[in-house]
Amino acid sequence: MTDDARPELRASDTDRERVAEVLRDALAEGRLDMGEFEERLEATYAARTYGELVPITRDLPAGSAPAPVSFSKAPVQGDDWASRIVGGEGSSSGGIAILSGFERKGRWTVPKRFKCFAFLGGANLDLRDANFADREVQINIVALLGGAQITVPPGVEVVVRGLGIMGAFEHPRDEGLADPGAPRVVIGGFAFWGGVGVERKAGKRSLKRGPKGRGELLD
Repeated sequence: MTDDARPELRASDTDRERVAEVLRDALAEGRLDMGEFEERLEATYAARTYGELVPITRDLPAGSAPAPVSFSKAPVQGDDWASRIVGGEGSSSGGIAILSGFERKGRWTVPKRFKCFAFLGGANLDLRDANFADREVQINIVALLGGAQITVPPGVEVVVRGLGIMGAFEHPRDEGLADPGAPRVVIGGFAFWGGVGVERKAGKRSLKRGPKGRGELLD
């Protein structure tokens, strides 16, 4: 954050995801133990301003890629499917829920491969207003005595390939037809005494199905 930045300005979901990604890298590199990681991650998602986010990664070395805090707004994108497949690495590569929970929602970018681990905890992945790093994205979930809930917008193709032992991977009840150009979400993994639920629900950026399957913006 620059010296002339205003720490009282409200942080966005994208800003919080940048900080969370730095913390995940630090955990993988052994710079943080699990207790420190969970404490800082909780503080990250509870943060409301830039000033609350900055101290969370201040003591991490430059190799951990300190999260930049941007005070400029990106141009508003369109809400057709083509504009939501944006390329890049995604704003979050995965999530861990151990005796706790995590969520990804709002205008985040789903990476080509997203990894989720839930042990006696839960995950909530909301893709309704998300962008997608590729035309096809894969979500791999390992749920041990835990679970995950995935919400996708209408028109997105969903393929469920997960294996459940004393658990289940549910398919969305209302499959319908995929919109032309819509992303494909492949959900796989393993659930033991746990479950993965998938449902369709319209979000702020959802498209309604017009004649001949053409997507039209909801009013």
